[in-house]
Amino acid sequence: MKNKIPLLLVATLSLAVASLAHAGKAERDFFAAEVAPALKTAASTLKQSCGCDVKMDVKQDSFQTVDHLRQVRYAAGTIVDNAPRYCNDAPSKAAVCQLKTLEFARTGTTAFKFAAGKGAITLDESSYPSWDMLAAELDK
Repeated sequence: MKNKIPLLLVATLSLAVASLAHAGKAERDFFAAEVAPALKTAASTLKQSCGCDVKMDVKQDSFQTVDHLRQVRYAAGTIVDNAPRYCNDAPSKAAVCQLKTLEFARTGTTAFKFAAGKGAITLDESSYPSWDMLAAELDK
């Protein structure tokens, strides 16, 4: 099972990169060089710190510029920076591990919503949800 997790992560990220086919070269290059590795690090941090496998999904059609994609990288970074500190006890790990899929989309509104195992991070032009926003929603 240990070998299936990296393979699943690679397959998921490959699909995300393939769906950027309509974006320009700058956006595809930025996604491959910056966003995909940030998502991979966020997923592995959640696995290592909290003990859960979370599938990361980016709604590519909502991100049209490198600046838009940069917000995804920043949002992934907030997970990397905060999950190890947050998942320091069983109840906190259980709260985070309700999350099975985390979707990123640019909607013009910064928010985090969670229902039935799926989290949705929505981004605007210049901000992304803080870790506190994610934790508050998952800890309900």
